[in-house]
Amino acid sequence: MAVDLNKLQELLRNKMSEYYGDKVYSITIAHGELVMVVDRAIIVQACTTLRDDPDFQFDFLSYVTAIDWSAMNKQPRYEVIYQLLSLKKTHRMRVKAGVPDSDPAIDTVCDVWPGANWMERETFDMFGIIFRGHPDLRRILMPEDWEGHPLRKEFPLGGVKSFYFKRSTEPRAGEPKNLVPRVREQLSDI
Repeated sequence: MAVDLNKLQELLRNKMSEYYGDKVYSITIAHGELVMVVDRAIIVQACTTLRDDPDFQFDFLSYVTAIDWSAMNKQPRYEVIYQLLSLKKTHRMRVKAGVPDSDPAIDTVCDVWPGANWMERETFDMFGIIFRGHPDLRRILMPEDWEGHPLRKEFPLGGVKSFYFKRSTEPRAGEPKNLVPRVREQLSDI
């Protein structure tokens, strides 16, 4: 069953503007999907509405991620993105909320979609965006003592030496006999 995006867009505009007024900045269609940009202050309420309203029924959160716009000099610096899917109605939607560099925080949506837990932790780890109210906000991909957030634009691109992890204390345990261990070091940004 094909989804009429224009009809859904109009329905979203009417309901969301009724509920949240000027806190919903835009509802557009881009690349065959609905995109709604909201104020970060209403992210939990907006997501709850999108999940519970019988016209929308966005019951599945596909992913949470962010974008660092500092290289493009856009404000706010970060944009947190939620990709939603309605399994019952078979339509998709992207919800975006801007997060400034001066206060890189947004409320968690773990109470709306419990699966957001790990996705928000990954976004925190990679971008340093804090999800207020998150039940266990700590690093998930990088070691606890890692300094910085790798997907921020100011994070260095190279110069980190790579190495092998070995289970044995033998210097070449588990490696093929003809393997020459390498240490790579990037000396430039190109």
